[in-house]
Order: sequence, then structure tokens, then C-alpha cells
Amino acid sequence: MEPNLQISPAPQGRIPRLLDKYFTGQTMDYRQMISLFIPILVDQAFIVGLNLINAAMVSSSGVDAISAVNMIDSLNIFLISVFIAVATGGTVVVAQYKGSGNEAMVSKATAGAVSSVSLIALLIGLIGIVFHNPLLHLLFGAASPEVTDNARTYLIGSGFSYVGIAVVEAVCGALRGIGRSRASLVLSLIMNFSYVLLNLLLITGMDMGVLGLSISVNISRYLAAACALVYLFRLDSSLHVAVRDLLKVNFGMLKRIMSVGMPFAAEQMFFNGGKILTQIFIVSLGTYALATNAICSSLAGVMQIPANALSLTLITVVGQCIGAGNAGDARKFVKSYLWLSSLSFVLMGLLMLPLFHPLMSLFQPPEEIVRDIFIVWLINTIAQIPLWSVSFITPSALRAAGDAKYTSMVSMLSMWLFRVVLGYLLGIVFHMGIVGVWLAMNCEWGVRGFIFLRRFFYGDKWVKHKLI
Repeated sequence: MEPNLQISPAPQGRIPRLLDKYFTGQTMDYRQMISLFIPILVDQAFIVGLNLINAAMVSSSGVDAISAVNMIDSLNIFLISVFIAVATGGTVVVAQYKGSGNEAMVSKATAGAVSSVSLIALLIGLIGIVFHNPLLHLLFGAASPEVTDNARTYLIGSGFSYVGIAVVEAVCGALRGIGRSRASLVLSLIMNFSYVLLNLLLITGMDMGVLGLSISVNISRYLAAACALVYLFRLDSSLHVAVRDLLKVNFGMLKRIMSVGMPFAAEQMFFNGGKILTQIFIVSLGTYALATNAICSSLAGVMQIPANALSLTLITVVGQCIGAGNAGDARKFVKSYLWLSSLSFVLMGLLMLPLFHPLMSLFQPPEEIVRDIFIVWLINTIAQIPLWSVSFITPSALRAAGDAKYTSMVSMLSMWLFRVVLGYLLGIVFHMGIVGVWLAMNCEWGVRGFIFLRRFFYGDKWVKHKLI
């Protein structure tokens, strides 16, 4: 692309020189990456922070409520991940067309992503609503009646909201693909701020508990979806998508999107299916173990804010590099992102350690489980530094280059052979409880991270896929 051929003056100062050395290439420079990364980082911080506040509000309704929400959120992640995976396929295709300079195909890819993701979300939501009782009985039959009743309410409410979040994810994915992460940030903030405000009204103010949470999630997601479509049709100046474009079926474009999205969707289904099976192990350990797992998951989400933002940024970066035909830039940037991501875990760990007890006051857990929460959090904090980045940053890069089938196969096999089996052995057979389940997860990160690094460093198979 012509703008990338401009010669910029040499950066002044040590930090700009380091950024220029590791985050500037022929395809893009570090300034473009920062402008892409910062809105995504803010978005991730708000999502996790507001979810933390939501979890704290739900916990005020009792251990049964937070256990039920955590259980259904595991199922929600499993179901939502399918259409979010297809939205990621749209992001990759949009980014590669943007890198190649083909603006007309950028618009067609955006329309194809929004249409396909919305249809898939509608089908999945209907399945979740119609079969809510068999799903609850199959997955969480060992839970107490109080937990099950709350879980039923939240599952049905979540199913109705899927189309709303699907539209938002598809539009935001396309915007990130062309580098407009600020617009995607605004849409995400609309959805998440309205969610928290409604929860404050319905859960804290009106004491509606899980029912209030279900109402909030629907209103906030459809409000954001409406804003996303208004932006796409009325305010956007580069994607040029019209309402009629969403109704056209472009099979060639759908094939490109699905070539990335469907392997990733299969991976996410198997991956999150393994997490649900792990959740079943935890259900058998009792309500306190469920609460410990829920709180530790929220704390882990805070730790992963910068790294997740880097992972999302890298999809656009590598996609545009590959679209421009510059595999050398892609390799250089992936290495830089791996180191930066690992460093972010060191900084987040040092930041959160003195904040552990103030964070516990948000959740108000029973005193008996605070020690277990700290042990699990500490082990996971240390393990994330060397293992998380190679396990999640690397496959994001491979997927952005079109190497989706390989990453999906590795993730599925490692999840079931290591996290599920080892989690059962450590947590149940060897009576290590919730600590054993989390140790198994950390081990699985290491295994698949090693395999992904071999794919990245040895050979060129991952950059030889023809996606566009």
C-alpha cells in the first residue's frame, strides 16, 4: 500500500527507537499499531472490569447465584464462541483485503460476516432456549435445586440475547480488520456500560437477582447491535455497506470467511466443551469449589487484559502483512508480540498482588475459601508468564495467516488429552480439588504452546495459505 512506502524521520529517544526496531516494518509502523492497540486495550479493560463489577453484584445475591451464573457463562462461552469464531474469520478476510488494497472486497467481506454470524447466532440461541432443560440436566445435574433454578433463568435469557451480541461482534471484527478500533471501542462501551447500569438498577436497586441480570444482558446487547447497524449504514465512510448487501448471498465470500471461521468454531466448541466438562468435575466438588473457580476466573480475566488486547491486535497486523505479501514483517511482529505479552503478565502480577484482599472484598466470599482462591490465583499468575503467550498469541498469528485448520486441530487435541484428562486425574482421582484442575489447565497451555512455536519457527507452511 502506498502510505506504507513513505520514509519517516528517525525516531528520537530510547523508547521510540526500541518501538521502531521491534514494531515497525514495510507494512506498518509502531504508531499505527499503537493507534490500533490502545482502543482494544481500553475495550478489554472495560469488558473485564465491568464483568468483575457484575460478578460482585451477582455475588451479593448469594453463593447459589454466582455459582449458577458461572456455570451458565461456561455454556454461554461454548455457544457464543461458535459465531464469534466466524466473526474472527471475517476479521481475517477483511484485514487481508485491506492489506492488499482491495476496498470493494473489504465491503463484501464485511457484509458477508455480519449476515453469516447473525444467522448462526439465531440458530444457536433457539437451540439453547428450546433444549434448556435437557442441557441443564446433562451438564449440571449434580448442582443444588437453588443453583439449577437460577441457571435456568439465566440460560433462557442468554439465548434470547445471542443475535444482539453476534451483530456487535461481526461489525466490531470488521472494523478492527481495517484498523478502526476506536469505533469498535465505542460500540463495546455502549454495550458494557448499559449492561452495568441496568444491573445496578435491577440487581442492586430492585433486588431482582439472576432475572435482573438476564433482562440487562438482552437490553444492552440489542441496544449496541442497533448502534452498530446505524454506524455501518449511516456513519461509516470506508466500508460502504448497505442494508441490501446483508441480504445478498455471496458464496465465494462465505467460503473464504468460513475457511477460517469454521475450523476456529470447531476448535472453540471442543475447547470450551472441555471447559464445561471440567466444570462438571468442579460441580461434584461442591458449591464452594464452584465459587472459588468463578472468582479465580474473574481474577485471571483481569490478568489477561493487556495480553488479550495484543492477541486481537495481532490478528489485524498479521492479516494485513500477509495480504500485502510481506511474510517477513509478520514473523518479526509475532516475535515482538510474544515478548511484550509475557512482560505484560509480569507487570499485571506485580500490580495485582497488593490488591488481592481489596478485590476479595468485592466478591465477599466465605472466609473458608479465601486461602484456596489465593493459592489458585498465585499458581496461575506465575504459570501465565511463560505459558499463556505461546499458547494464545502464536495461534492468533497463525490463524490470521490462514493456517486455521492446524491451530484448531492442535487446540482440540491438547484440550481433551491434557486439560480434561489431567484435570480429572489431579482434581478428582488424586484429591487435589480445584487446585488440581487449574494446574492441569496450566500444563495444557505449555503443551500446545510448544507445538505452536514449532509450527511458527520451523518451516513456511503457515504463511503459504491462499485465502484471498
